[in-house]
Amino acid sequence: MAWAEKRNDGFRVRYRLPDGSLFTENGFASREEAENRVRDVESDQRRGRFVDPRLAQTLFGDWVREWVQAHDVSAVTWATYDSHLRNHILPRFAGTELGELSRMVVKVWAKQLRRSLGERSVADIVGLLSRILGEAVDEGLIGSNPCRKLRLTTGDHPERPHATATQIAGLTVRVASPDNAALIVTAAYTGLRWGELTGLQWSRVDTGIGEIRVDAKDGALHEVGGRLTLGPPKTPASVRVVHLPPFLAELLDAHHDRHPDARFVFTGPDGGFHRRSNFRRRAWLPALRGDTNRPRIDPDMHFHDLRHTHKTWLIEDGVPEVLQHKRIGHKFRGVMGVYSHVTEPMIEAMIAGLQRRWEQTGSTNP
Repeated sequence: MAWAEKRNDGFRVRYRLPDGSLFTENGFASREEAENRVRDVESDQRRGRFVDPRLAQTLFGDWVREWVQAHDVSAVTWATYDSHLRNHILPRFAGTELGELSRMVVKVWAKQLRRSLGERSVADIVGLLSRILGEAVDEGLIGSNPCRKLRLTTGDHPERPHATATQIAGLTVRVASPDNAALIVTAAYTGLRWGELTGLQWSRVDTGIGEIRVDAKDGALHEVGGRLTLGPPKTPASVRVVHLPPFLAELLDAHHDRHPDARFVFTGPDGGFHRRSNFRRRAWLPALRGDTNRPRIDPDMHFHDLRHTHKTWLIEDGVPEVLQHKRIGHKFRGVMGVYSHVTEPMIEAMIAGLQRRWEQTGSTNP
């Protein structure tokens, strides 16, 4: 049972906890507000959803320490979580009680983050906060997650640039080495991620049948805390076979001939792992800028936009959606994902389209 009482210049709500002790909630401005809380408490008690309010007094920082000990993710994912927690979440909420984290508090904080961070970064940070608070709900510390169904984005994301086959061919003559040219062409004509390309080993490349295999155990290169390490690709759907058009198989053969003893397909200038920031500064940005003899390509294009480019080409060539997802390494969700299947004729038509696209540029292997 719960009831409302007049208290000084406001109202309070009192009720018995499961152990029989009396608990008081203060700070209600009107009797109506207090009576509404009374009804909420009694309803939660009847439905077995009542949360002991004393548990909500747990400090967020204390709960995070417990959550971290029980949470098991990859080193790459944890590096991201750790960055979000240290730089954004804990500085604001470490000393806040879980029960004080309201929807409005989170929205104001997210608005402040957007002043210095992009929408995608803000969404990732708030998503981690929501995951942590969601498990606090599951543990019975709070009754609801204040981040649930929180709208954070405007939906007005700028469209990422993509390149034409002619522009890709142009990039290959601007980079400083044929090795970098081979990397760019392979990215554009396979849709492989940066980490999947720079972690690719020759043992997973078969130019005879025209296939690249992305391995489940160490199929991608990751940068964690400044260190480069091999590990699993981004998602289970990323473990896949990527088919090569004939020109690209020939290009990779020529690339291998230049480095017959190499273990990895694409390496840095010293033969070690590629570091994304170094490649961007030394090869990618100068190639985009061009020179007096060659017009510049969109200077805002990222290496990752070569995946957007590849996806766009597949759409232009009429490649079935199920094969698009498979090739890019995305899970095809919903009913279509259950009842759609990739067939050999689909693959053959896709490969023919990519080969034709390369030949129409008048390109030769870089």
